[in-house]
Amino acid sequence: MAKHMRLVSGARPFLKWAGGKSQLLGEFGKRLPEGYLKNKTITRYVEPFIGGGAVFFYLNQRFSFEQCTIADLNEELVLTYRVIRKSVNSLIGELEMLESAYLDKNEREREAYYYEIRDAFNRDLPAIDFRHYNARWIWRAAQIIFLNHTCYNGLFRVNRNGGFNVPFGRYKNPDILNVDNLMEVAARLENTRIIRGDFTKCRKYVDDRTFVYFDPPYRPLNATSSFTTYSRGGFSDKDQKRLAKFFRELDRKGATIMLSNSDPGNEKSGDSFFDDLYAGYTIERVPAKRMINCNGARRGAVSELVITNYGTKKA
Repeated sequence: MAKHMRLVSGARPFLKWAGGKSQLLGEFGKRLPEGYLKNKTITRYVEPFIGGGAVFFYLNQRFSFEQCTIADLNEELVLTYRVIRKSVNSLIGELEMLESAYLDKNEREREAYYYEIRDAFNRDLPAIDFRHYNARWIWRAAQIIFLNHTCYNGLFRVNRNGGFNVPFGRYKNPDILNVDNLMEVAARLENTRIIRGDFTKCRKYVDDRTFVYFDPPYRPLNATSSFTTYSRGGFSDKDQKRLAKFFRELDRKGATIMLSNSDPGNEKSGDSFFDDLYAGYTIERVPAKRMINCNGARRGAVSELVITNYGTKKA
C-alpha cells in the first residue's frame, strides 16, 4: 500500500536536482534586494534556468510578484512543470498507482520495476509532442517524478539521444508522491509563464522592475564532475560567456540580477574565469556542500559564487 503522505509547509522542489539551491537559500536571503521587493519597486520575477525551482518557490511565497516567468532548456522538466500547473489532480492519480505498485514489491522486484518504467519512458520519447499539451504529458510527468525519486542519487541525466540513463537507487522509503506539496506547487504556478528554450527567450519579459535569478548548469569543478547533462546539449564555457553578455544586457535594461555558479577556485587556485567574466559586479563566495559525487570522500565543503549587479546593500 502507498505510504502515509506527510504534510508540508509551503511549496518546495518536487524533484531532486543536482545543483539544487535549497541549501543556499539562507545565503541568498541575506543578499536579496529586499527593499525593492518589499516596497514593490520590483513587480516581476524571471528565472531562465528553473531546475528544481528552490529559489522560485522561496521568493514566490515571500513576495508578491505581479508576474513570474520561468524557463528551462530541458523539455522534460518544462513538460512536468506545465502538467503540475494544468493537471495536478490527474498527475497525483498516476503517481498513486506508481507508488503503490513500487512499495508493494521487495527490493529485487523494485529494481526490475524501475527498469521497466525507465525502458518505457525512453521507448516512448519519439512519440512525445513537447510543443502541444496532450494527455500523454500526464503519464510522462508521473514517470519523470517516479524515476527521479527512485534512481541513483536522485539525478536527472540524459544521453545525447535524450534517453534517461541513471541506474536504480536502493532507497527503503522513497518520497515518490507528496500530494500536499504538489498542490502547493500547482498553486504557485497558477499565474506563472512557463517557457521551454534558451535563456535568451526571457529577454522580452525583463524590464527595470524585474528581479532576475540565473542558476545556469554549473561549470564543472574538475574534468570528471560535470553534471550539466540535464538536456541533450550541455552547457560549455562558450555558453557561460554568452550568458555573461546577456547578464550585462539585462543590467543595461535596469533589471536587478543575481547569478550563482561553482567557484573554480575550489579545484584550481587562481582560476579567475568568472571574476573576469563578471568584472565590475559584486562577486561573493559563500559556503556550500558538494552534495552529489560518486566518490563519498569528495563530498564536502566548497564555496560557490553569488554575483549581483546591486551589491549587498538593502534598497
